Amino acid sequence: MYLNPQFKKGILELVVLISVTGRDMYGYELVSEVSKVIDVNEGTIYPLLKRLTNEHYFETYLKESTEGPPRKYYHLTLSGKIYKDNLKAEWEQFYNKVEKFIKESESGDD
Repeated sequence: MYLNPQFKKGILELVVLISVTGRDMYGYELVSEVSKVIDVNEGTIYPLLKRLTNEHYFETYLKESTEGPPRKYYHLTLSGKIYKDNLKAEWEQFYNKVEKFIKESESGDD
């Protein structure tokens, strides 16, 4: 399914934050998880992870891997959880307004 790049850009941050809510994840694992919802690649995710880490929404740590070098894991901080909750509330409000607008517009098509 094609997704308008502006839509993707607007929701990607929230999807990344939600993905890490349940458990810490490493970069490639996050790319795979986010790709279940939005078609993304590493070149899109890694700059976002760096920015979110710089903004203190993520903490990182290295963990040994059985399949090569240690992996950098991302852990959602308390600030990150608050930011995620705020973004989610904004998204839900935005989605509901757009959905209501669409339904009202379509009911006027009769």
